[in-house]
Amino acid sequence: MLDQIFHYWYIVLPLLVIIKQIVAHARTNYLMKKLGAKPFTHVQLDGWFGFKFGREFLKAKSAGRQVDLIISRFHDNEDTFSSYAFGNHVVFTRDPENIKALLATQFGDFSLGSRVKFFKPLLGYGIFTLDGEGWKHSRAMLRPQFAREQVAHVTSLEPHFQLLKKHILKHKGEYFDIQELFFRFTVDSATEFLFGESVHSLRDEEIGYDTKDMAEERRKFADAFNKSQVYLSTRVALQTLYWLVNNKEFKECNDIVHKFTNYYVQKALDATPEELEKQGGYVFLYELAKQTKDPNVLRDQSLNILLAGRDTTAGLLSFAVFELARNPHIWAKLREEIESHFGLGEDSRVEEITFESLKRCEYLKAVLNETLRLHPSVPRNARFAIKDTTLPRGGGPNGKDPILIRKNEVVQYSISATQTNPAYYGADAADFRPERWFEPSTRNLGWAYLPFNGGPRICLGQQFALTEAGYVLVRLVQEFPSLSQDPETEYPPPRLAHLTMCLFDGAYVKMQ
Repeated sequence: MLDQIFHYWYIVLPLLVIIKQIVAHARTNYLMKKLGAKPFTHVQLDGWFGFKFGREFLKAKSAGRQVDLIISRFHDNEDTFSSYAFGNHVVFTRDPENIKALLATQFGDFSLGSRVKFFKPLLGYGIFTLDGEGWKHSRAMLRPQFAREQVAHVTSLEPHFQLLKKHILKHKGEYFDIQELFFRFTVDSATEFLFGESVHSLRDEEIGYDTKDMAEERRKFADAFNKSQVYLSTRVALQTLYWLVNNKEFKECNDIVHKFTNYYVQKALDATPEELEKQGGYVFLYELAKQTKDPNVLRDQSLNILLAGRDTTAGLLSFAVFELARNPHIWAKLREEIESHFGLGEDSRVEEITFESLKRCEYLKAVLNETLRLHPSVPRNARFAIKDTTLPRGGGPNGKDPILIRKNEVVQYSISATQTNPAYYGADAADFRPERWFEPSTRNLGWAYLPFNGGPRICLGQQFALTEAGYVLVRLVQEFPSLSQDPETEYPPPRLAHLTMCLFDGAYVKMQ
């Protein structure tokens, strides 16, 4: 009998595939009826099982246009559609109601899926990779570290700003990449916050520092951290094929990052209570070490926070200065506000720049809001269904009916597409215009504005990032009257979206 089946495999195999499809179709119809779902209003076919789109995505990624590619797929009224990518069925959405369901009202129906597998080689088991009880424990452990009294200490930023200022002055009115300096600034401030001492990447020979002892080690750490993120981003894009990205360089980069971080972890674990008391000021790692002595937990959580503390704030500052440089009237208006609050130039009252006083700068807040609207730190994200469920919209004749999401299916939600949708931001949604944040239309955006995510997993460090970015922008305004950009600069700019987003070609500006 088996011999006969094997002999006629060319008939049996297609027959089994057909039977499987019939059963799956019947199961889908049953679940749709049971859960009250309707067929997708919009379906986008992307070649054989989505491999065509997969190729397009990787090509766009290499040119800094993957965010634009995703946005372009949401046509006029196609806020949610069904598609395929690299052989996997994917639901894409920019609908605020669906995003609200994913992140809040149906939080328990979805998980991060394979994120821990994607990110584990670099980030381990931290707050950004964990789900369920592990995530709850991480969040409970980290929440006190971002209390208001911790993020309010802006005075620690001034020494780092003075180094940043020296680098800018070194260029003597010529165009330079300020994004590269912002990444160094934020890694310096983040490591001071995390480890109790900065890596001082801004201290280099170009501004007169002798850095023979630490320069090479710091450079290797920074380079390895950046390269590892590139690999992680590709692993995410490949989804179930993530394991293909695990080469020697990737492993070596992760080892360099871990070795560097382990030094500070061990230093915290070896510190005596007397030494901890002498620290003075707040140190994230030492406070965390009071809750756990597990070196892997301390390392993983520190790297998770370092990723957020360095990359997101550096990206926010880079995009803000990039947009201000091409909009001199906005820069001038911001200078007027800063002058009224803190003075300019030799009359600057730096000591008055505090957590509370920054919050009173309404136009500064509007500039930051508008930057995060057009250039969110995490432009797209995903959730995986842990059971058969629905999302509230995207089905039926007009897209207003619920849609079925099968167990293990992935939903990609694009914050960039939502936050540039004219339905919520008007015909000029693609323009950088901070004034929109004083208009009635932006007062009740709800889930149409999510630069820091939403629901139970809303970013713990959002005030930390906004405070640091606000402080740096104020100090730049005070010290540099003129900010400009080469008129030939490409716009919209190519953007590099790995785990977080920054400018693909840097932020070349002139300051004097």
